[in-house]
Amino acid sequence: MGESHELNQNLSLVSQEILKNVRKIEIQTKGLVDSTFGGEYQSAFKGRGMEFSEVRAYTYGDDIRKIDWNVTARNGEPYIKIFEEEREQILMLCVDISPSGFFGTLSQTKMELATEISAVLAFSAIQNNDNVGLVLFSDRVEKVIPPKKGRTHVLRLIKELLVTQPEGKSTDIAEALEYVNRLLNHRAIVVLASDFLDEEFEKQLKITNKSHDLVNIVIHDEHEEELPDIGLVPLFDPESDKEELIDTSSPTLREAYKKRRQQRRYQLKDLFRRAKIDSIEVQTNRSYVRPLINFFHRRMQRN
Repeated sequence: MGESHELNQNLSLVSQEILKNVRKIEIQTKGLVDSTFGGEYQSAFKGRGMEFSEVRAYTYGDDIRKIDWNVTARNGEPYIKIFEEEREQILMLCVDISPSGFFGTLSQTKMELATEISAVLAFSAIQNNDNVGLVLFSDRVEKVIPPKKGRTHVLRLIKELLVTQPEGKSTDIAEALEYVNRLLNHRAIVVLASDFLDEEFEKQLKITNKSHDLVNIVIHDEHEEELPDIGLVPLFDPESDKEELIDTSSPTLREAYKKRRQQRRYQLKDLFRRAKIDSIEVQTNRSYVRPLINFFHRRMQRN
C-alpha cells in the first residue's frame, strides 16, 4: 500500500513537471508566433490553390478571362467566377528522436531545439487554420499523431516531443519519409527535423519533395564539429552503443575529424540544392529566430 502510494506521488510529480514544461514552451513559442511568425508562415506556405466560390455580375474592369459563359448565356448578361484561395493545409512534423538528438553541450540539446521549432511551426499552422500532425522516428517510426487543429492538439504534440523515448538506437530517414508518404493522401507541408546522421536517404528525400512541400531543418551542436584538445578520452556513439578511446591531443586526428564534419555539411547542402529542397540550418547555441525568418522571406520572394 505504501509503495503504491509513493509510486502514484512520483507519477504525479512527473506529470506536473511535464505539464509545466509544455506550458513553458507554449509561452515561449506562442509569443513568437503572435509577434512574428504567424503572418510569415501564411505568406510562405500558400494554400493548395484556388477554389470556386460564387458568380457575380460583370463590372467594368473585371478580368474577362473569368467570365462564366454558361451563366452569362442563361441570364443574357455577363457574369464572372469568383475564386478564393484554398487555405486549409496539413503540416506534418517529422522529427528525429534517435539518441544523437539528446546531445547538447551548450544551452540546450538538439532535441530541445527541435521541440521549440516544432512548437513555433505548429502554433503558426493552427493560427492559419491548418491541421498539424506528428511523426517521431529513430531507425523506426516510434509514434504517430494524425493531423488535427486546435491549441489542445498542439499541446499534446509538444508533450509527446518531450516525453517519447526512442526504442531505436540509430536513424533511418528514408523509412520515416516512406511512412509519411503512405500516410498522407494529399499534398502537404512536410517538415523534417534531424541532425541527418544517416546515409542512403537521397532517393526518398526526392520522392517526398515531389509529392509534398518538403522542408529540412538541419540541427547542429558546434562541439560536434571539432574535437577539443583534452588528451585520451572515451568517445561514445549513442547510436551504435559503442565506446572507443581516442587521443584528442593529436593535431592530425582533430584536423581529420573537423574536415570530415565539414565535408558532411557540404554534401548535405549540395544534396538539398541539387534536389531543390528547402533547408534551414540551426545550432543549439544560437537563436533559431533569424534562420526561420530568413527562410520565410526566401519563400515569400519566390511565391
